[in-house]
Amino acid sequence: MFRFIFGRLAVLIPTFLGVSLIAFSFIRLLPGDPVMLMSGERVMSPERHAELMHQLGLDRPMYIQYFDYLTGLLTGDFGSSIVTKRPVLDDFMLLFPATLELSLCAIIVAVVLGIPAGVFAAVKRGTWLDQSIMGVALVGYSMPIFWWGLLLIIFFSGYLGWTPVSGRISLMYFFPQVTGFMLIDSLISGQAGAFKSALTYLILPTVVLATIPLAVIARQTRSAMLEVLGEDYVRTARAKGLPPFRVIGVHALRNAMIPVITTIGLQVGVLLAGAILTETIFSWPGIGKWMVDSVFKRDYAVVQGGLMLIAAVIMIVNLVVDLLYGWINPRIRH
Repeated sequence: MFRFIFGRLAVLIPTFLGVSLIAFSFIRLLPGDPVMLMSGERVMSPERHAELMHQLGLDRPMYIQYFDYLTGLLTGDFGSSIVTKRPVLDDFMLLFPATLELSLCAIIVAVVLGIPAGVFAAVKRGTWLDQSIMGVALVGYSMPIFWWGLLLIIFFSGYLGWTPVSGRISLMYFFPQVTGFMLIDSLISGQAGAFKSALTYLILPTVVLATIPLAVIARQTRSAMLEVLGEDYVRTARAKGLPPFRVIGVHALRNAMIPVITTIGLQVGVLLAGAILTETIFSWPGIGKWMVDSVFKRDYAVVQGGLMLIAAVIMIVNLVVDLLYGWINPRIRH
């Protein structure tokens, strides 16, 4: 088991180096001068421009900048924002709970609804239920996030007035951020109505962000279940007279979960990418909106550090998924 874990950890090293190179190169390929954007000056003397470039270390050769950047990453230093002068890691830790709360709610909704939907579609293969579930899943997968989000805002917030348009909680409530998760902090604050307010602000962003992962998980679960239901051990379990719930829920579903877990792990990257659009649409104060603003400002340190921290989260999730393989099917460890 330890050899299996160490093998997976070794794969992360070249992945980390590759992502660091992409993150370093990405922002520098975009047009725009970070010094001009930072200063806000329309006219700047060449001497002043050269002085600021030297202060920021942007006048050195690219390979030296990358080496210093990589050295900082290995020591836990992700740099400081050119605009706010704050450490990137501090800003990330301040904003990440908002994105994590939204992503966790979205993946929970996607898993709780997607897996049963896929199982029902597989068991009722070829019926109207199967076609309806897969049709809805195809529509959900095909809808652009920005269009789906605006549509829900217009209908539920504008027309019906049931949900707020943007933000995390009503301005009527103020309490210290203990965990960074608004649902938890509002619950422990003891203020009447605070938890309900935080929940209503979370509904629409969660639905928008969960739509595509839900559709993907449902389709993958159906495909995996159809393959497993035709195996000999499932037919043997049915021939022994085992209840249908035990045949499907224990014998079939567990063996079909490996590709489903892979899909769920991959959806973490989709959620973090989708969170950028979702947070922008709903003005959700998370890392997605933070990254978009940093790209527009050409804040090199924030874009580089933010990409690396997001990549680290995705790599950790993929490592956990690999370890779950060995738990579900011990043969994979060997």
